[in-house]
Amino acid sequence: MVAKPLLDGVTVLDLASVGPAARTSRWLADYGAVVVKIGPTPKDGGVQITPPFYAYAGHRNMQRALFDLKSETGRDAFLRLAASVDVVIESFRPGVVDRLGVGYEAVRRVNPGVVYCSTSGYGQDGPSSQWAGHDLNYLALGGYLDCSGRDADGGPALPGATIGDGAGGGMHAAIAILAALVHRGTTGDGTYLDVSVADGVLALMSLNIDEYLATGAVPGPRHDLLTGRYACYDVYPCRDSKWLAVGAIEPRFYANLCSELGCGQWEGHQHDDALQPEIRADFLAAFATRDRDDWVATLGPADACVSAVNTVPELVEDPHLVARRAFADAHADGHGNFRQVGYVLAGMERGQPTVEVRLSAVTDTDALLVAVGLEPEAVAALRAEGAIA
Repeated sequence: MVAKPLLDGVTVLDLASVGPAARTSRWLADYGAVVVKIGPTPKDGGVQITPPFYAYAGHRNMQRALFDLKSETGRDAFLRLAASVDVVIESFRPGVVDRLGVGYEAVRRVNPGVVYCSTSGYGQDGPSSQWAGHDLNYLALGGYLDCSGRDADGGPALPGATIGDGAGGGMHAAIAILAALVHRGTTGDGTYLDVSVADGVLALMSLNIDEYLATGAVPGPRHDLLTGRYACYDVYPCRDSKWLAVGAIEPRFYANLCSELGCGQWEGHQHDDALQPEIRADFLAAFATRDRDDWVATLGPADACVSAVNTVPELVEDPHLVARRAFADAHADGHGNFRQVGYVLAGMERGQPTVEVRLSAVTDTDALLVAVGLEPEAVAALRAEGAIA
């Protein structure tokens, strides 16, 4: 049990509605930060995408404030709020926040210690910085797609998750923000962070890229151990047409696998390239004799590095994940009760009470501005002129 959330006392303004930055603020909130989602007033509502009610955990435990950043009074109200926070996150195309008057320099003038994080696809500078893009583009640029498996047409298979947005962008930004907060804690200095999803994908691909730079070997599917060169690291269908993932890298785990499959003759040939087709054929024949979950029940405790290839409906009922309290209960008006991925990262407090997912139209703008010193009458005037909502 965590006595106090790890980010207790940290306040974050997030100007993003979807994408990597929204993932970043999701995790910061789950660590206990006060996160305020910043959006446009209704007259500019089409500027941002409104995600489905369940996306990004429904922005659970977050507040919301709406500003017309194109108006002087709306911009000034935002800066009044930004003067009191620890972190600002934005995901506009490079240069937009500066044109709006809410970029790093503008915020730093009112809040010298701010950690200001700009997230973008290609970074704030460089030939591609102004290009539009999405997860697939960044995975393509960074070599992830070319090193992945192939589809039926021989082209790179589409990934099953937004790895670029999630890890290359969202976790990249979260790590950078936390490092900047530690730096501020020791020096008092704020930081500007240029988070590029494409840069983050390079970090994820560093094993492959560094191999090429050091040796000239060109990575790709079936190139090395981790991309399926050997039978000990691959996926196999079972009798019931469900799939198993096998990751028996270490020789002792590979020996356990061979023994349990009745393939002891291959124990000394784990990395013998000439024999891999025969080893795979025998593994395939062995796995085809039993259903997937029977194999998991046998091979998991046997230290053979085997796991089920779960579908999403299967994983949300997986006994291990359920025992780890990986899922949280939630409720939303108009949608009833449902579950969502919970507080799963290390240091988050699991097993929290049912989350109430608020409607996107509900805002906290007035209360937030009053809390930073604006008189209620002044706030009412801002609302009346449409500068806030």
